[in-house]
Amino acid sequence: MPFADNDGLSIYYETDGPANHDTVAFIGDAAFGAWQWGWQHAAVAGPFESLVWDNRGTGRSDAPEGPYSVAAMAGDLEAVLADHGVRKAHLVGAGLGGMVALHYAKQFSRAKTLTLIGTAASGSRIDPAVREELLAEKTPDALHESLRPVVSGAAFAAGLEDVVEWRLDDDAELPAQRAQFAALDGFDVSDSLYEITTPALVLHGTDDRVVPVDAGTELANGLPRGELRTLEDAPHLVHVERSKEVNDELLDLLAANAENAFD
Repeated sequence: MPFADNDGLSIYYETDGPANHDTVAFIGDAAFGAWQWGWQHAAVAGPFESLVWDNRGTGRSDAPEGPYSVAAMAGDLEAVLADHGVRKAHLVGAGLGGMVALHYAKQFSRAKTLTLIGTAASGSRIDPAVREELLAEKTPDALHESLRPVVSGAAFAAGLEDVVEWRLDDDAELPAQRAQFAALDGFDVSDSLYEITTPALVLHGTDDRVVPVDAGTELANGLPRGELRTLEDAPHLVHVERSKEVNDELLDLLAANAENAFD
């Protein structure tokens, strides 16, 4: 089980798929563990190498005291990619993970494409009241209730027992959740998006309660090579509930920008 070191902080990651093909690195949303990428991992691993890592405070990575910052988490990603010997990577981030991808593309040289799911250019676009709804003690009832803002009403009513079980195993504990959400407070690249010239696909559900869809529109418009795809009536966890549509868009982007996939 590989771990990368970032100035004494241990960051866990896993890879799957052929190592001689392009690497797709997935960057998780605040509080959620690697389970959130199960739908994309299955689609990507094979034609590409899939790399999934646990954000600081999550899963098997170290959980230092907060608050955290997006810059620090981008440094964690750089440590992971360097440890694995990745020269270039396609970055796929959701929510906070999308913000990490944006910062990473500004500060480091390995980003080949960006796929930004339910992401804003500024943490101020997230409603503080909704953010409080997302925080949860790691008990089944609390974790289920905290899914209400990020899934559709139909999915919430169905119970989501499997998701709750995965969250019990993989999600951040409450102090680390708060530390990760604190990273949003100091993040704002809205005035410097023009510096990020990496090809970027912005995917956003029109019913996203966490990050409003107009924030996704602004993000795509501000990126020199940004393209927006909205999914009607989709919630914040659009990559979970509408995985086929998201995967189709992602694979199209990857195929258009890959050097050595589909051999």
